[in-house]
Amino acid sequence: MGKLLNWFRWLDTNLIKLLLILFIFLIPLWPKLPLFDLEYTYVSIRFEDLFIAFFVLIFFIQLIRNKITLPIKFIPFFFLFWTGVFASYLFGHYVLNTVPVKNIGFLHAFRRVEYMIFFFIAASAVKSRRDFSLLMNSIFLVLLIVSLYGIGQKFFGFPAVQTMNPEFALGHILYLTPEARVSSTFAGHYDLAAYLVFLIPIVLGFYLSRRALIYFALFIVTLFTLVLTASRISFISYSLSVAAFMLYLRKPKLLMVIVILTIGFSLLSKNLTSRFFQTFQVRRIFVNEKTGQVVIPQKITVKELPAGTFYLQIKKDQPVKVDSDLQKKLEEKLLADIREEASKSGKTLTSTEEAQLLATMSAGLKPLNTVVSDISFATRLQVEWPRAIQAFLKNPILGAGASSITEATDNDYLRLLGEFGLLGTVLFVLILSSITFYLIKHIDNNLQTRNFLVYGYLFGFFGLMLNATYIDVFEASKVAYTFWTIAGLYIGFFKTNYE
Repeated sequence: MGKLLNWFRWLDTNLIKLLLILFIFLIPLWPKLPLFDLEYTYVSIRFEDLFIAFFVLIFFIQLIRNKITLPIKFIPFFFLFWTGVFASYLFGHYVLNTVPVKNIGFLHAFRRVEYMIFFFIAASAVKSRRDFSLLMNSIFLVLLIVSLYGIGQKFFGFPAVQTMNPEFALGHILYLTPEARVSSTFAGHYDLAAYLVFLIPIVLGFYLSRRALIYFALFIVTLFTLVLTASRISFISYSLSVAAFMLYLRKPKLLMVIVILTIGFSLLSKNLTSRFFQTFQVRRIFVNEKTGQVVIPQKITVKELPAGTFYLQIKKDQPVKVDSDLQKKLEEKLLADIREEASKSGKTLTSTEEAQLLATMSAGLKPLNTVVSDISFATRLQVEWPRAIQAFLKNPILGAGASSITEATDNDYLRLLGEFGLLGTVLFVLILSSITFYLIKHIDNNLQTRNFLVYGYLFGFFGLMLNATYIDVFEASKVAYTFWTIAGLYIGFFKTNYE
């Protein structure tokens, strides 16, 4: 009986830590398979949501029982931000009418709390250096599994579950084509790439601190997976953050090894290099100067990133010649658009009607020599970013409210401003700054091996913030949970051992 009581006491003492280890494995590795849909929304409840609800309940029970302690100095920052988020949501729904569906707006606001609560859970779980090492090594083990699974998708046909569009989000099991970018166990390749960008400098920090080659081997595997995602912004963010990390620490030899590995893996990936070359393309396009219509004759294939309609004209004073091949491509593109529009409206056009519409549309088009951006950048520049800016200008203090600017903005800073205004943005930046300066304060020139751990986190955070200029990283659940958990672990580590 005494042994049983001792076991229960041990379980009671370590319950949060044990659940956190399970959480660390579950969130990145469990695919986004829906259990059931919430009525009147397009949101699905998944298994991890039920586990998180159970975990948070246990956390608050243990908190009430004084079994855990929190980093109290951070609580006001988080509480104020959460208050600002819900104030924006309520104002957007009831006053501005920019959040038309109340349930969806609430869920978008609430998930900010759901992700960020794990900062406090992780901080409370660290009671010793051993706890910190155990939990961080668990994260690294998961990182290895995620990376190897992504490699398996590329070379061995491992399946994927993605949420890149509403149809995929239903939980379909997908098998990637040779041209597809790997997503591993994540919802898409962008999420996976952001996750890797954040963790790679942290892994290198542990390598420098512990001098264990296993961490460098993990870096190599992770870097290869990052290249397979073919995410340009993530690759740039990784390159800048790791280069800055090595230069700051004055590690030229290690930097040279990393550069050689990075270039070598990049040259092996035709997908990544071709996407960089296709970011801006010199093309001859057609523009209707009266309506602003832009037509780009091109064949859409999975092997080539299509051009968008954002362009800069070059050689303005020179006449533009249109050869027969280009004219044929233009007519094919216009005819395809005409038939698509007719199909949407339920009409069936005769060949004579098609010819008349084709002649009318062609007559107003002027050929131009241009540099055009790819469709990814064009969509951000012409649709998503202006939408966020307009939402911000509509209500600069509180923004337009959670969910008001649709699913994606592909720039976390503009998303913050558009949804939560200056108030929410300043409070969010205050949270990130308070964590950063707290860790910087604990840098000690006499404890260089410990400092490597801090620098790894700081440069990983720097890489993630760069990534946030092009992707909504703090709304991607697997990335957000990982970020707030690791931030909490670092705060818990220094609060427990050095204060």
